[in-house]
Amino acid sequence: MTGLSTILIVVGLFLAGGVYSFSKQKMPRGLIVLLSIASLMCLVAGVMRIQGIWE
Repeated sequence: MTGLSTILIVVGLFLAGGVYSFSKQKMPRGLIVLLSIASLMCLVAGVMRIQGIWE
């Protein structure tokens, strides 16, 4: 596992936690959707780097 993959996965999980927190606080839906997309992109990029699909 490379360092960048680890960072991408950690950032993705951090953003996923932010989505959960913001949804509990009734934050604007647009912000929650934006954080969800960013979290998903980070997690997918990290996993793809681990699998060797995207280097």
